[in-house]
Amino acid sequence: MKRSIISATIYRMHDVEVDQSGKFEVTKTDTVLAFSNGVSFSVSIPTTVKRNCITQLRKRGLTGPTLYVQLFAVGLFFLLKDYIDQFDEVVIDTEYEGREALIKDHLMNILRRSGYRVRRGQIRFGHIGKVSPAHSLALATFRKNKAPDVVLTLEAILGQFKA
Repeated sequence: MKRSIISATIYRMHDVEVDQSGKFEVTKTDTVLAFSNGVSFSVSIPTTVKRNCITQLRKRGLTGPTLYVQLFAVGLFFLLKDYIDQFDEVVIDTEYEGREALIKDHLMNILRRSGYRVRRGQIRFGHIGKVSPAHSLALATFRKNKAPDVVLTLEAILGQFKA
């Protein structure tokens, strides 16, 4: 009797850090989100896209800090979505002090709504130092020393907000 051999793909799980360069509320500069630690990826949101998003979302009634933390969560979604199943833990730099729970809830809702499996403890917030590979990647991309992996469009971002 022959034995069947089942082959399985083994993924190396990573702990990654996420950093941002160029805040969403600063509309004179691009915003870059990046992660790095064995695997790396970056997304850029150009200035014109940010301005148009903010204008459109304000017309929909979003204002103030809520607008920016939701934009941040959507940016994180596009950064993490294709890799989330490879991460044991994602540590996001604290960019909006005191708003971490709102960001996490919004991010997890978008991921789950889009069919991604994510554990509550998989995402947390902490201070990412300047020596972090995520900081280096975000800054290099922000300064245009490195091309982003993805440049987000107005349509892609607004598609994550309910009309």
